[in-house]
Amino acid sequence: MKCVILAAGYATRLYPLTENFPKPLLEVGGKTILDWLLEDIHTSGLVDEYIVISNHKFAHHFQAWADAHTLPITVVDDGTSTNETRLGAVCDIQFAIEQLKLDDDLLIIAGDNVLDFSLVRFIRYAGEKNTSCTMRYYEADAKRLSKSGVSEIDENEVLLSLEEKPAAPESHWCTPPFYFYKAEDARKIRDAIADGCGTDAPGSLVAWMCRHSVMHSMEMPGSRYDIGNLESYRLVQEKYRGITK
Repeated sequence: MKCVILAAGYATRLYPLTENFPKPLLEVGGKTILDWLLEDIHTSGLVDEYIVISNHKFAHHFQAWADAHTLPITVVDDGTSTNETRLGAVCDIQFAIEQLKLDDDLLIIAGDNVLDFSLVRFIRYAGEKNTSCTMRYYEADAKRLSKSGVSEIDENEVLLSLEEKPAAPESHWCTPPFYFYKAEDARKIRDAIADGCGTDAPGSLVAWMCRHSVMHSMEMPGSRYDIGNLESYRLVQEKYRGITK
């Protein structure tokens, strides 16, 4: 299994902190965000390579971090240098697949979130279901739902649909940016793009994929801390205590 880390964004809402430095390498609780994620995932013993997709502006920062690391990390530079010319998450995934000739099960994660639970639980869930999978969490706030990927789930945890930033949400289930794609579904990403799948938000790929393949959704067993702006980064630094679940 390969773990693909989406890290090609420009984090403009965190300026000036991230104007010349990538958000996933910011420190929280004495570690970079990426170190929290990768060190946890590696305890599964199932991932043989970590692939960080970066933009050109920040690729050298990720490469320096990777060179100093003991984990098997490959940095892929998508060639973009501005927020306006970014490829978008879905095209970045396909770019990495083509550049590295990947034909593996893929664990795909956003590189700018920290969790208080182990992602190994999600990896094991995907193995038990033997399908591509997402996670979900209950969100009561309608305003937050309208800014998220909202999914519908049946009684067997099968993902029926996902809509990004819906005006009228069909459920209270939000889908965080952590996904598992079986190799046979990862091969469909090129078709999804050609079929008009949205390419900016990674949830758009899920919305397409669950119409073309069986997917399951695991209820998130803890909390996710999204670092979206300077205030949220300050709060995470104060509150985050690592993986406790």
